[in-house]
Amino acid sequence: MENLAKARFVIETEIEGLRRMSSNLDGQFVEAVRILHHTLDNRGKIVVVGVGKSGNIGHKIAATLNSTGGTAVVLDSQNALHGDLGLLSDGDAVLALSYSGETRELLDLLPFIKRFDVKVIALTGKPSSTLARLSEVTLDTSVAREACPLNLAPTSSSTAMLVMGDALAMVLLESRGFTEEDFARFHPGGSLGRALLTRVSDIMRSDLELPTVDESADVFEALDAMNRVRAGACLILDAQGGLAGIFTHGDFARGFRADPLLGEKPVAGLMTRKPITVQSDALAVEVLKTLGKNRIDDIVVLNSGGKPVGLIDTQDLARLKIV
Repeated sequence: MENLAKARFVIETEIEGLRRMSSNLDGQFVEAVRILHHTLDNRGKIVVVGVGKSGNIGHKIAATLNSTGGTAVVLDSQNALHGDLGLLSDGDAVLALSYSGETRELLDLLPFIKRFDVKVIALTGKPSSTLARLSEVTLDTSVAREACPLNLAPTSSSTAMLVMGDALAMVLLESRGFTEEDFARFHPGGSLGRALLTRVSDIMRSDLELPTVDESADVFEALDAMNRVRAGACLILDAQGGLAGIFTHGDFARGFRADPLLGEKPVAGLMTRKPITVQSDALAVEVLKTLGKNRIDDIVVLNSGGKPVGLIDTQDLARLKIV
């Protein structure tokens, strides 16, 4: 229990540090977002530089910016004076990270950075530091204390700097109108990227793989249609080929407990009328949202004319690595 108490102290201390940082936000943050937005709109890039733990945080901030459409690179402060300054160009914006604002390696580098036509945004816990004075914008990441019991190891301060970077990236994302489709372009290899890039028509069961029966069919016929294609549901069609309802294995299991002889009964009496549907040209991510929101396993696909043309089973999403 003593270890749990210590762990909670660390977590609560870091949370308190974030609350403090949030309350200190002011117009400087707004100006920082404006600078970054202007830089990216003019085909500039965001250059992130820091030393030690701040440098590690800088890598994460740059990665987040890149994944959300903000071109960012990390400048190694130790190698910068030996050629790496070549990645800096006029019109860029620099995020300079140092909690003390007095990190010697960074301060030694800053005059050379300032020779370029760039804007420097400082993330520091000391708004009156040398780094802050040499920067166009200062974002205050100060915390009352570190979560370290010795109040030495960067913990609360590094978390605050990381979260400030997230805040910049997310506000910048919204201000630039970054969409789910844009996000997918930068994440094509993951399941989320596939869900955002893939359309319903690409993954639905259709044609011979689509189990259907008409309203006059009995339960056994619906089960046969499902079993032929190993589906968990069957579409019930009206006389015009429109959607009358859906019948699932779950419907059968619930009905069978009440009536073991239901196999020869009309499936129309057990089907779900007006089932939840999705359009065939929708993105697969809409299917994920709909299935999760309604807690269902199967969803009917309609074409632009409202006719049923497909079925998506949650097992299909797993097989195609959409989830």
